[in-house]
Formats: sequence, structure tokens, C-alpha cells
Amino acid sequence: MDWGTELWDQFEVLERHTQWGLDLLDRYVKFVKERTEVEQAYAKQLRSLVKKYLPKRPAKDEPESKFSQQQSFVQLLQEVNDFAGQRELVAENLTVRVCLELAKYSQEMKQERKMHFQEGRRAQQQLENGFKQLENSKRKFERDCREAEKAAQTAERLDQDINATKADVEKAKQQAHLRSHMAEESKNEYAAQLQRFNRDQAHFYFSQMPQIFDKLQDMDERRAARLGAGYGLLSEAELQVVPIIAKCLEGMKVAADAVDAKNDSQVLVEQHKSGFARPGDVEFEDFSQPMNRAPSDSSLGTPSDGRPELRGSGRSRAMRWPFSKKNKPRPPPLSPLGGPHSPALPNGPPSPRSGRDPLAILSEFSKSVKPRLASFRSLRGSRRTVVTEDFSHLPPEQQRKRLQQQLEERNRELQKEVDQRDALKKMKDVYEKTPQMGDPASLEPRITETLNNIERLKLEVQKYEAWLAEAENRVLSNRGDSLGRHARPPDPPASAPPDSSSSSSQDNKESSEETPLEEGQDTPIYTEFDEEFEEPTSPIGQCVAIYQFEGSSEGTISMMEGEGLLVMEEDKGDGWTRVRQKEGGEGYVPTSYLRITLN
Repeated sequence: MDWGTELWDQFEVLERHTQWGLDLLDRYVKFVKERTEVEQAYAKQLRSLVKKYLPKRPAKDEPESKFSQQQSFVQLLQEVNDFAGQRELVAENLTVRVCLELAKYSQEMKQERKMHFQEGRRAQQQLENGFKQLENSKRKFERDCREAEKAAQTAERLDQDINATKADVEKAKQQAHLRSHMAEESKNEYAAQLQRFNRDQAHFYFSQMPQIFDKLQDMDERRAARLGAGYGLLSEAELQVVPIIAKCLEGMKVAADAVDAKNDSQVLVEQHKSGFARPGDVEFEDFSQPMNRAPSDSSLGTPSDGRPELRGSGRSRAMRWPFSKKNKPRPPPLSPLGGPHSPALPNGPPSPRSGRDPLAILSEFSKSVKPRLASFRSLRGSRRTVVTEDFSHLPPEQQRKRLQQQLEERNRELQKEVDQRDALKKMKDVYEKTPQMGDPASLEPRITETLNNIERLKLEVQKYEAWLAEAENRVLSNRGDSLGRHARPPDPPASAPPDSSSSSSQDNKESSEETPLEEGQDTPIYTEFDEEFEEPTSPIGQCVAIYQFEGSSEGTISMMEGEGLLVMEEDKGDGWTRVRQKEGGEGYVPTSYLRITLN
């Protein structure tokens, strides 16, 4: 069914209907435009929300970035940001494919509709003009017929009137004949006009207007189809992003499942583990017993076994404080009288001792060393902490990690410089073989700079390796102390390495009992000799010096890098090993400076 046949007389209805269809198209375009504004505002708010909660600093600078909770939260924010991007994509697709295209199509439809209705109105105007001409010719024919009849009646009356002259009768007959002729012409014109109008009317209603109506019907159907396609684009724009949005939601679920509470606990331990040994028990100091003065002012009271002993101060074990700022390597311990331990011969006289008053020495130590109670308040740190290059301001475990990181960075930089040096040398060889490619001398400054960087980095690598070895030994020592303290009751102070620089220590020596140092102090509070052992007469192994060491303190010896030494006594856990040079000199050197091979 078409409009030209069924709605041939509904011109105004079709005009209203087609206008309503175009208005609907414009309303839909406006709706989609506002929908895109909503999507854009939604995406913008989501991005602002994500930006608000994202970490301000780079992830590598955030200590919390290693926790799975933080990583999952950041991943979730990124997925939300991607989701916002998909909403922006929906808005963009709707703007381009719906708003712009349908708005343009609406303008084309309006122009086409205007053209068709102008054509229809012209046809109507022509038909109306034909009808007016028909009416005019009809009225003229009617008027001429009445005048002709009137003229004929006048001529007949004069013809019968005996008083009328012949001239009047003749004139009346001529007038009647003229009117009759005019009426006949009007009749012919009216008939011709009527025939023309009927032909135009038939063409208007059966051909011209049906064609215009059919064109309007085709236009309206195309508009409706395009509008339906526009409706589909609204859902299609959503369906296009549904897979990606599903991936975003799946990523959020993966981020939620990635939270690992146990791993976060382990990460917290790794980040903040200090490596300090736990403080030991604070022993009771009995100040009610007076000091037993020795008969001589230059020596302490001597018990029955002949070993010197401190009285009154108690056998207190000094604690290694875990929250101090710096752990210093212990030098060879001092004797109770202030000098280095001098081992004595088993059958000979005791080693010479200092003439200083031991009470004065003890008083000096008690004034300079003040025990501190470990508390969690010290965990807060100090704002005045001085950052050192070897990270000794950090706890041992954190120092070891930072040194390991610095060593890895230096190794990477060193490898990069080595590769650059090799590349420059190859380029120089190419320039030497093919001078037209470049001047070899132009590469010399860069090669020299690279070599200087390599030497500098090698020195830094050696420096960090030495610091790392010391830190690892300190961590292992603290770990051993902590395990030993929990495994058994507190032992007497461990034996300290004696001073091997004394000429009297050749065969046997006394072992000294040393209290662990308080952190930040370089000397023990006191040292006792309460354990004897035989000095090994033969080496127990060999070692090679990895680094150079200047033995500036008592009981140590100097060694050169690469020097071969004999191991006379193993490291007792304090970080020092007694060695003998090939020339015969003995002393203590840091264990971390050696590569040891035991027999």
C-alpha cells in the first residue's frame, strides 16, 4: 500500500507526519548528545577519582608498594581508569556515528521534504489556477447567455410593436444576433477550459500527486530505517566495549585475589628487620658489698687460682643495644688494666701490666659508658640521624640490603661502561682501517673518560663489597647471639681474641672473658681472664687477603691485597681471625677481608 493511492487526498496529514518524523530524528540526536555528555562527565569523574587515590610518588619510592594489598589497590585503580577510558570511547563513538551523522542526515531529509512539498504545492496551485479559469469562462458563458436571451427578447418585442420604427427593430435584431454570437464563443471557450481542467485534474490526482506522495513515503521510510539504525548504534557502542569492560572487571577480581596476607607480613619483616640481637637480661649489681682492695694499688684482688678478678662491679654482661645508630667493628679487646691482652707463658712470670690504678680505669669506664634501656620509642628514629655512605646509620639487616642494592647498581653501571668501552674500541679500529668513516683521535677523550669511569666504579665496587661483607658478618653474629641466648641460659662473656703483638705470646696464652660492647662504644667495660687454652703450634689453614688492611690498633697486623697468610685461629664469631705472615708476624685481621681455606 502506497501513499499516492491510499492517501491521495491527505496532503496536510502527510505534511504533518513527515514533519513529526524529522522532529523525532532531531530529538533522538539531542538525546544521544546529552548521553555523550553524561558519559564524558562520568569518565572525567572516574579519572579524577583514580588520580586522587593513586600514589603521588613513583612506585619505587613508596615502601608500601611491595605489599600485595597496595599493589592490588593500584591495579584496581588502573582498571577503573581503563573502565573510564571505555566510557570515553562510548561517548566518542556516539558523537561521531550518531550525533554527527544523524544530524547531517536530518538536514538532508529536511531539504528533500521541502523540495517534495514545494513540488506538490506548485501542482496544487496550477490545478487551482485551472479551476479558476474554468469558473471564469463558465461565468462568462452564463453572462453572455443571459445577455443574448435578453437581447433576443428585446428584438422580438420591438418587432411586434407597431409604433417601433424599422430602424429600431433592425438594430435590436443585430444586437440580439451579436449577443447570441458572443454567447456561442463563451460556450466554446468554457467547453475548452473545462476539457483542459479535467485533463489537468486527472493528471494531478492520478499521476503528479501520487508520485510526490510516493517520494515522500520513500523519504519517510528511509528516515525511519536510519533512525532505527541509530537506535541500534546506541547499543552497539555499548557492546563494543563490553569485552574490554569485562576484562577490566576481571582485572579487578584478579587484583582482589592477589592480596596475600602472609606475603605482606614477610615483606614487612624484610623491609624493617634490623638484624640486631635481642637484649639480654640485666643482671643484679650488688652495691652493698664494698670493693675488696688488693694489697697493691697497682693490681686488683687475686683469687685463689691466681687470675685477676674485678670485685664489686659484678659479672654484669653488657648488652648490645639494637636501637643504636651505628655498629662499629670491635678492635682487639683491652685487658682489665687498660692495655691489650698479653698472653703469658704457662711456666713463666705474668706478662707486664700497666701501672695505672684499675679503680681509676673502672671509674673512667663507668662514667663514659651508661647503659640504656631498649624501648620501642627508639624505633621512631631521630631527625638528626646523619646518613653515612656505608649506611651504618641503618640497622644491620637494612644496611646489608642497601649495600647489596648499591653493589648491584655499581655492577650494572660498570658493565655498561665496559660495554661502552668495547664499542668505542671497535669503532676506533673501524676508523683506523677506514679513515674516511671518521677520525680515530676524536674517540680518545670518550675512551679516556670511559676508562676513568671504569676505574672509579671498580673502586666503588670493592668498597661496597668490603662494607657488605662486614655487614653480613655482623648480621650472622647477631643472629648467632640471639639464637644462643634463647637456646640456653646466659653464658659468661665470650672469649675475645688476645693481643698477638706481644713478644711473650709464643706457645700458650690466657683466654680473656669479654663482655659484649654496648653499641656505639669501641672498648669493653672490663675484661677478665677466666679460661685457658693452648695456642696452636701449627696452622689450621691458609688464606688470601682480598683487601688491604692497616693494622693500626693493638693486636692487629697489616696485610696487602693478595697476600698469602696462615690461619692460626678461626673466627670466634667476633669478626676477627688470627693469622701468621710468612715472615713470622702474627696478629688479628678482619675475617671479611680474607678468603679462607681450612685444612
